[in-house]
Amino acid sequence: MSDAKRILVGAITGARGLGGEVRIRSFTDDPSDIAAYGDLTDKAGERVFRIRLRGSSKGALIARIEGVNDRTAAEDLKGTELYLARDQLPAPADDEFYHADLVGLPVRSLDGRTMGTVRSLDDFGAGEVMEILLESGKPLVVPFSREAVPEIDLDRGYVVVDPPEGLSIDGAEQDDGLADENEENG
Repeated sequence: MSDAKRILVGAITGARGLGGEVRIRSFTDDPSDIAAYGDLTDKAGERVFRIRLRGSSKGALIARIEGVNDRTAAEDLKGTELYLARDQLPAPADDEFYHADLVGLPVRSLDGRTMGTVRSLDDFGAGEVMEILLESGKPLVVPFSREAVPEIDLDRGYVVVDPPEGLSIDGAEQDDGLADENEENG
């Protein structure tokens, strides 16, 4: 699996009890789906984890991992990120995307100019945002909405972005003309 594209689907956050159970934070849409797709690996793709869910507690899944039989072994896995081969995941529905499929894609403006590349997609509680690393080296964050990201073409490998008013592709705020108007009236 080392050559396959892997998707981060969860992380081991700690041990639970003395018998080797672990707490897992799942990043899948339905948290329990983390166990539905088959074997998971570490980031390097070298260690394989066969997990069996046992329940949940305080926002984390509780799981047994094959070969992990005591608390010490479970504690040693704390912080381990869990990955799945991209081809093991179901195809996303229309107008849905796996973040990993978008990260690294070139970003174009509405008029076709190259702006930069998709750096990340995040949701900090106020809705999803797309961070773009501009060609200038500066970051630009836009809402991940149909208005700000009107086109995603995975087949051709690019994203079209229409930055909201006030943002420009050089990372600086656009002049909306209000400063001049305020000086004249002030």
